[in-house]
Amino acid sequence: MWNLKDRKVLVTGGSKGIGKATVKEFLELGAEVLFTARKEVDIRTFEEELSGKGYKVSGMVSDVSVAEDREDLVRKLTHEYGKLDILVNNAGINIRKAALDYTEEEFSKILAINLFAPFEFSRLLYSLLLKGTKPSIVNVASVAASVDVKSGSPYGMAKAGLLQQTRNLAVEWAQDGIRVNAVSPWYTATPLTEAVLTQKDRMDPVIATTPLRRVAQPEEMASVIAFLAMDKASYITGQNIIVDGGMSVSAF
Repeated sequence: MWNLKDRKVLVTGGSKGIGKATVKEFLELGAEVLFTARKEVDIRTFEEELSGKGYKVSGMVSDVSVAEDREDLVRKLTHEYGKLDILVNNAGINIRKAALDYTEEEFSKILAINLFAPFEFSRLLYSLLLKGTKPSIVNVASVAASVDVKSGSPYGMAKAGLLQQTRNLAVEWAQDGIRVNAVSPWYTATPLTEAVLTQKDRMDPVIATTPLRRVAQPEEMASVIAFLAMDKASYITGQNIIVDGGMSVSAF
């Protein structure tokens, strides 16, 4: 049962960072995966990397914040899979600024991708999940949902909303057999955090605050996401697993 053999999976934002590691993890566990990215070149590069390994995987250009793209993706899943077993709402974006410096457009964009899109995907794919095998949704949130990590107010607000969305849908859809959980990463070595982690004055406090004294690797998040999607986690729903190397429980 420590596998995801033949499960049909959608991973949004699956060409880089945590999303890419999650796609690989699911494929290695036997799943069939469709992933999205905003750029064709990113999809083709990843597909080429995976070619020759016998995996059942394909990518689709899709901006999760665009309604037409979401609808196209649902049509593709309906046509090719006819059901969905696992939805991983991973696509995310951030713009780091002081609260007074955000434009309304920037604020709206952060909320649209990090909060509104996962809600819409969950709702649009509800009927396909009902047809799935022990269906599960995993939302990729952030420790920024619970504490200030200098990542900007809109990002923290969006991820906090995503956690509450996780709880609400877990309760509402439990009667339908759909489990909904979240994973909250601490600083992880991804393109999204590269600008921060390459600055010594930003990196040093992160390491000092983390008992394990290092940032996470994307694969360490992917393994938790995969576990929550497995039958082994069949009695877990509405939960948020914080994967932070001990940061949140360290007072010093």
